[in-house]
Amino acid sequence: MLGCRVLDPVHEPARGATLTVTDSDGRMTVNGGTDPYGSFVAAVPAGEYRIVVTSDGYAPYRADVTVAEGTHSSLGDVVLQLAPAQPLPSTGDWEIEPTHSSIGFTARHIGLARIHGRFNRFAGALRIGERMEESAMHVVIDAASIDTNVRMRDDHLRSADFLDVQRFPTLEFYSERFAHRGGQRWAITGALSLHGVTRTVTLDAEYLGLGNGMEGETRAACRATTELHRDDFTVSWQTMLARGIAVVGPSIGITLDVQVVPMAAG
Repeated sequence: MLGCRVLDPVHEPARGATLTVTDSDGRMTVNGGTDPYGSFVAAVPAGEYRIVVTSDGYAPYRADVTVAEGTHSSLGDVVLQLAPAQPLPSTGDWEIEPTHSSIGFTARHIGLARIHGRFNRFAGALRIGERMEESAMHVVIDAASIDTNVRMRDDHLRSADFLDVQRFPTLEFYSERFAHRGGQRWAITGALSLHGVTRTVTLDAEYLGLGNGMEGETRAACRATTELHRDDFTVSWQTMLARGIAVVGPSIGITLDVQVVPMAAG
């Protein structure tokens, strides 16, 4: 057995911290979270292990531990430390750099595996305010650029059964609501227009920080996710298998990996 209790810097239980246990060959053995009391216990064979503890807003904690046959090995109290704050982008106008960005989605197929796809053409602008909470963004996606790597399926997705790209050639998202959720987490709430319908959508975003590209230009990066329900946007085409299972699931998972660069003057 292997266990520990995870605490925050003021020694309160770190609820929902994630622990990943790998063996001496680097293979993941256990991946799980702490309980409401910050405790974590896992049954593992005797051996040498590396434990990594992560939680939003805190620096990762790493330790090596040996588990002997028939014993309980404990790390005791693991006290997490606050992660250093990532510098935010400077005030001004930025734009999505499409070469190093992606907008992807997943959908459940016949109640089993997930189908993965992406949009190949999109553009976006971000205006950083004096306070990040005063920022705004606008993203436009070419609906016809949908790509699941199967031509017949992509043609169907472009048809009136789904996106109806002849009538609704773009998807657009506009937001003026940036809310800090702690650590590097942000909620970006705005209006998504899809298939002729506009609904309020919130992106769960993780800010990844600043860096420099090959040409030395400053870049900022983030990853964001959300879930859309097809019926909310009247994308309601469906057919059922004989055993009553829907061919396409009712919800679509969206993942954005975005890099932005300062917008060129003029």
